[in-house]
Amino acid sequence: QVQLVESGGGLVQAGGSLRLSCAASGSIFTINRMGWYRQAPGKQRELVATITRGGSTNYADSVQGRFTISRDNAKHTAYLQMNTLKPEDTAVYYCNAEGVKILFGATRDYWGQGTQVTVSS
Repeated sequence: QVQLVESGGGLVQAGGSLRLSCAASGSIFTINRMGWYRQAPGKQRELVATITRGGSTNYADSVQGRFTISRDNAKHTAYLQMNTLKPEDTAVYYCNAEGVKILFGATRDYWGQGTQVTVSS
């Protein structure tokens, strides 16, 4: 069984920074792509940033230049450094692990439970 546990959310003033972590646990062999998505009240879940096993990254236009995604393959952990936060960044942030190969079982995708990020103006 694979679990994704997010941490690092909280309340911050506009212009501040937060760092989110997503740790995947279980009998994991490799994870293809890890990413962060967010969902604000009344809105659909949207992509924030993704990173492949090889380190290629992709960002939403709204966070380009402010957020940085990284990962530690050995620890099956992804990070999201969020700088210059804006009130419109307020949302529940979800971690996604795509193409998770486990030692005994099928390759599949997993989602974390989410962590709240609130940016006050």
